[in-house]
Amino acid sequence: MAESIILDASGKPLQKTDLSTVIAEASLSGVRNVWGWSDQAEFISPDRLGRILRDAVDGDADAYLTLCEEMEERDPHYGAVLGTRKRAITGLESIVEAATDDQKDIEIADAVRVLIRRPEYGDMLDALLDALGKGYSVVEMNWDTTNLPWEPRDRDTLQDGEWKEQAGYSWRDPRFFQFDRVTGRELRIKDESNLLNGLPIPRHRFIIHRPNMKCGLPIRGGLGRLVAIAYMCKAYTLTDWVAFAEVFGMPLRIGKYSPGATRDDINTLINAVANIGTDAAAVIPESMRIEFESAGTSSGGPDMFLKLAEYLDKQISKAVLGQTATTEGTPGKLGSDDAQSEVREDILRSDKRQLENTINKYLVRSFVDLNYGQQEQYPLIKLHITDNEDVTALVDNTLKLIPYGLRVEESVIRDKLGLPDPAKDAILLQPAPALTAAQNHEHHEHCSCCKPLRSAMNVEQQDDIDELEAAALEGWQKQTEPLLQSIRDLADASETAEDFVRGLQDLADDISDDQTAGDATALISSLADAMFKARGIGDATDGD
Repeated sequence: MAESIILDASGKPLQKTDLSTVIAEASLSGVRNVWGWSDQAEFISPDRLGRILRDAVDGDADAYLTLCEEMEERDPHYGAVLGTRKRAITGLESIVEAATDDQKDIEIADAVRVLIRRPEYGDMLDALLDALGKGYSVVEMNWDTTNLPWEPRDRDTLQDGEWKEQAGYSWRDPRFFQFDRVTGRELRIKDESNLLNGLPIPRHRFIIHRPNMKCGLPIRGGLGRLVAIAYMCKAYTLTDWVAFAEVFGMPLRIGKYSPGATRDDINTLINAVANIGTDAAAVIPESMRIEFESAGTSSGGPDMFLKLAEYLDKQISKAVLGQTATTEGTPGKLGSDDAQSEVREDILRSDKRQLENTINKYLVRSFVDLNYGQQEQYPLIKLHITDNEDVTALVDNTLKLIPYGLRVEESVIRDKLGLPDPAKDAILLQPAPALTAAQNHEHHEHCSCCKPLRSAMNVEQQDDIDELEAAALEGWQKQTEPLLQSIRDLADASETAEDFVRGLQDLADDISDDQTAGDATALISSLADAMFKARGIGDATDGD
C-alpha cells in the first residue's frame, strides 16, 4: 500500500508511522498522571458536591469525573443498574450494511465485517459506554500498518529493546482530556505545552462517544450528574442508619449489686458487663446479677431509614433505566414489567442509535479512508435488535410481492438476515428444479412445499379442459336439431300433457329410422369422445 494521502488535523499528509504512535498515554509526571487523585465521595456533603458540579461546568472536571467513578464503586445499586444499561447495548449483534450493491462497496463491507469480528471490537464498545455515566468516553486507536488492510489490532511491539503489548483499542482516562474554553464542546488532549486549552485531537486516532441524553454542554449530560444528589442523600442515610443500629440495636446490659458490695465487687461487675458485649461470657459473685433490657426504640427509626434508602434507589433506577420494574417491581402487579418495559426499550434504541453513529463516524470512516480512500457512501455498522423484527414475515411478504413487480436489493435482505455477501468462488444454494421436486416428492392435497408446481400444472390442466369443451360444443346445434324439431312438432300437435307423453313414447319407437338414428349416433359418438378425453386429462394429473 502506498503512503497515505489523508490529511491530519493540521492539514499535513498523514504518514502510516503516525498511526501506530501512542498519543494520549499516561505519564509519571505531567497532567496525564493516573496516580494521586484524591477521593471525592468519602466525605461528600452538599457544599462539597455543589462545588464539584460547578467546577465541572467551569472547565475543571477532574473532581467530578473522579466522583462519577467512585459512585459506581461505592453504591452497589447504581453500579448494577448502570451495568445493566451498558450490557443491554453490548449484548446486541453487530451487522454491516453495504453502501450499495456495487462490487467495490460489497468488498469494503466485507472488510469491515472482518474488522468487527476481532475480539478487540467488543472490548472497545464496552469502553465507549463509559460515557453513559461521565458524559463522554475516549478510545485511542493504535493501527497495525504492517499488514493489509490497516486496522486497530492487538500486537506486541519492540520499544527500547523490550517487547511490550500494545492494544488496538485503548481506553483513555477521561481526566486526560478537557473541553475547549470557548464553546465547551470540542474535546482536546491535556498537555503541558498548552495547559489552558490543550491540544487538538488528531483524525483517525480516537473514537469519541458523547451520548446526547440532554441538550446543553456535554459535561452536564452524564448520568453521574443526574444521580449525584441521590447518592449523597443515600450516603447520609446509610451512615445514620448504622449509627442508629449501633445505639439501639444492642440490648442494654444492667449489672446489679447488693448494698454491701465493696469497690472491688463493683469493678468486677463493671468488667463483666463490658466483656459480655464482646465475649458473651462473664464470671461474677453469686450475690450479683446481670439483666438484659430490650433494645431502645425511636419512633419510626428503622423504617424511616429503610424507606428513604429504597426511595433513593428507585430514583436512581428511574434515572438510569427509565423504570423500576426490573429492580423493585412486583411480578404480576399492575404497573410493573409489562407497563414499563416500553420505556426501557426506548432508552435501548436511543443508546443503540447514538453508539452506531459514533462507531460509523470514527471507526468505519477512518478504516475505509485509510485503506480504500474517501468514498461518497460508506458501509454502516448496525447493532441488531433481533427480537423486535419478524424476519420470517419479511421474507414471506417479499416473496409474495416480487412476482407483482417489487424490486428489492439483495444486500438489504442479507443485512436484515445478518448474512454476509457471498464470495466469488463460494458454493451457493440453488432452488431445486420443479420437475425433480414433483418426481421425488409424495404429493397430497395439502402439500405446501409443492404449491408453485401444483399451481402451474393446474393451469395446464384447465387449458386442456377449455379446449375439450370448445371442441365438444362445436356443431352441437346441427347434431341435435333433427331430434329437437320432432319434439317441437309433437308439442304443437298435442292438446293435453297425457297426449304429449304418449307421443314421446311413439317418437322413441320411431327413432330407429335411418336419418334419426344417424343423428342420435353422431351425438352419442361426440359425447363419448369428449368423455374419453376428459378421463385422460384426469388420469394424467391424478394425485396432484
